[in-house]
Amino acid sequence: MELVDGKSTIVTGSASGIGEATAKLFAEQGANVVVADVSVDEGKQTVAEIEEAGGTATFVETNVAKPSDVEAMIETAVGEYGQLDVLHNNAGIEGQVAKIADQSVDGFDDVVDINLKGVWLGMKFGVEAMLENENGGTIVSTSSIGGVSGIPTYSVYGATKAGVSLMTKTVANEYAAENIRANAVAPGIVETEMVTRVLEEDPEQEQAFLEMEPMPGLAQPEEIAKAVLFLASDLASRVTGVTLPVEGGKLA
Repeated sequence: MELVDGKSTIVTGSASGIGEATAKLFAEQGANVVVADVSVDEGKQTVAEIEEAGGTATFVETNVAKPSDVEAMIETAVGEYGQLDVLHNNAGIEGQVAKIADQSVDGFDDVVDINLKGVWLGMKFGVEAMLENENGGTIVSTSSIGGVSGIPTYSVYGATKAGVSLMTKTVANEYAAENIRANAVAPGIVETEMVTRVLEEDPEQEQAFLEMEPMPGLAQPEEIAKAVLFLASDLASRVTGVTLPVEGGKLA
């Protein structure tokens, strides 16, 4: 059974990491996928790999902090695939990894623009499109355990992710009657380019990352993608307003 067969789906930040894994999994499960990212070459490579595996995808260069880019992204999904059924707001950046007194105002603005404003824009224009659908739609956004528990040197990142979770609850309540569901996933430490960058700057963090979650090793992007797929599919038809932790028991 293909869980999202024929669903018109957008995945932001899908040139790498969790977004790439999600785009590929959704295509494997029958979705028509819009791959949206600022990284053009890598985004087109994601599309090529989906098509080589027999899936359907198209690339749109998208800066999620720009309203015109987000509108164009939504319009592409509707124009190419008839409507918008699923939106995965995944694009995000870690920003400056530093104590709050050492962070810059520009760095704060950058993280808020991508992680919070970008999700807000996706929800705003995504909901507008889904209201045109007979069967509504589903939004899944990427939060983080950093939005639940205060992690030193990640104050701005954590604040934006907490905002994503609260915005998810609000949108879920606002549009439940229109059959639009909104949920989020909260990954822990995932083996992505973001984590690689942190380890390159501070290799001593690796052991701390490995010891952070009770389950051994680091999570793989595909494991987060499966949680996104669940929340977007009819398997979660009665689930809305939830932020689902996918973090190997860390919060427990």
